[in-house]
Amino acid sequence: MYTGIITDIGSVRAVDHGGDTRFEVATSWDTSDIEIGASVACSGPCFTVTEKGPGWFAFTASAETLSLTTLGGWSVGRRVNLERSLRLGDEMGGHFVSGHVDGVAHIIDRREEGDSVRFTISAPSDLMRFVTRKGSVTLDGVALTVNEVSGDSFGVNVIPHTQQATTFGAAAVGDAVNMEIDMLARYVARLVEKG
Repeated sequence: MYTGIITDIGSVRAVDHGGDTRFEVATSWDTSDIEIGASVACSGPCFTVTEKGPGWFAFTASAETLSLTTLGGWSVGRRVNLERSLRLGDEMGGHFVSGHVDGVAHIIDRREEGDSVRFTISAPSDLMRFVTRKGSVTLDGVALTVNEVSGDSFGVNVIPHTQQATTFGAAAVGDAVNMEIDMLARYVARLVEKG
């Protein structure tokens, strides 16, 4: 379980395409207290740490994960939003995030709005029914509030702090982003469908 509050921007330092794909990610975290088997969210999807060393950790992604997320296009140097899993007693500063990506969305507009940046996101139509104005969405692991919804797209504002603390500072039109819909919206929709 995560909050969508990013605590480091790492970078991919190695990719090994075997039966599954092994990624190594460089981080400024002190990796000595990351246990093998711990869960880390990497730009949205969560992964099990399989190896680590000073300033880096590794995980493996299956072919299904590569096909359903942006990871299939990751290469050395790719910047990655990182969040460690919640522990009992941690502050819940964002919203409930599972680390289970629902699909890939695309940035179709970026414009300055005061000190913030307004991004317009085009999402798969089957996910748009879960997106509502003033609701929550997670994009590349970042918890964001939806400002408006129109057809198969929606808008989010990214404040200066979030631009600096995540990869959204350098995000551009055409970029693909991992999208996780709000967990509560998913369950409410399921209950309404059954009712």
